[in-house]
Amino acid sequence: MYVNVFRSRKRAGYDAQGYAADAARMGELASQQPGFIAYKSFSAPDGETLTMSEWDSHEAAMAWQRNPEHARVQQAGRGDYYESYTVYSCTDPVVRRFDRSED
Repeated sequence: MYVNVFRSRKRAGYDAQGYAADAARMGELASQQPGFIAYKSFSAPDGETLTMSEWDSHEAAMAWQRNPEHARVQQAGRGDYYESYTVYSCTDPVVRRFDRSED
C-alpha cells in the first residue's frame, strides 16, 4: 500500500467554484486509475484542508501524479488555488484498526 496525505491552504480570493469543479473531476478520474484504493478530504475550521489517498503501490500513485489531466490541475493549484501545501507520502504504512462491530 502507498499513502499520500495532501495538506493545504487556499489563497485569499481563489476561484472556489473552479476549485470545486476541478476537485470533483480529480476524484472521479483518480478512482478510475489502476491501483486506486480510496481517498477522503477533510476541512478544518481554520481553513486548512487534508486529502488522503490510498494506492496499492508507489508505482500506481506515481502514474496518477503523471496523468496529463491531473498534471494540468496541479499546475492550476500552484498558480491559482493554493497559498501553501505539504505532501506526506509513505510506502507500507503501519495500519492499526478498531471496529466495534468486529468484537
